Amino acid sequence: MLVFIDESGDTGLRLEQGSSRYFAVSLVAFDDSGDATACDQRIQLLKRELGWVGETEFHFKRNSNRVRQAFLRAVAPYNFFYYGIVVDKDPGKFWSEGFKNKAAFYKYVCGLVFENARHRLHDAIVVIDRSGEQDFQRQLASYLREKMERDPGVRILKQVKMQRSESNNLLQLADYVASIICRSVHNDQQDGDEFRRVIAHREISVQVLPK
Repeated sequence: MLVFIDESGDTGLRLEQGSSRYFAVSLVAFDDSGDATACDQRIQLLKRELGWVGETEFHFKRNSNRVRQAFLRAVAPYNFFYYGIVVDKDPGKFWSEGFKNKAAFYKYVCGLVFENARHRLHDAIVVIDRSGEQDFQRQLASYLREKMERDPGVRILKQVKMQRSESNNLLQLADYVASIICRSVHNDQQDGDEFRRVIAHREISVQVLPK
């Protein structure tokens, strides 16, 4: 099993100073490595169809609506599934002193999405977008292993590794999923629901916090 993790928004809590109101983490999974390879190859082919060269990557925030629709239509037939968490960081709705630590906040939300997907995960190789400091990346990998391996004799995670999204098409898929589910809860982002419907048949669960 292959699992890809990415996020949308930021972990800052100072909304009045420009932090995003919403923060989302997506978990995109393939039960079969052959399905993952086929989807990866289709994304690479789409880049050529669009006339892209070099290391150009799909990134929801930077792409036009035309490219977004093309990407979603291209990946929709492939056999993956996804979970997501979207957090509304409005201080009047969602607050904890512990969330002042951005790393702790990220680990908390990432842990939630893994807990929600626990029963679907088995012997998974997890790939997370490599961003931030290496020390935090090691802490996150250790945190997820400890959180998921509490049941003796059951190996949920085989490996956790970090890669750059520009060199991994399936991390780019995870970026799209995180961005779409985040966008779909914005009252002023009506096209979020339109994008989400294209891959709705791949969605297992998206939890919005606070409830």
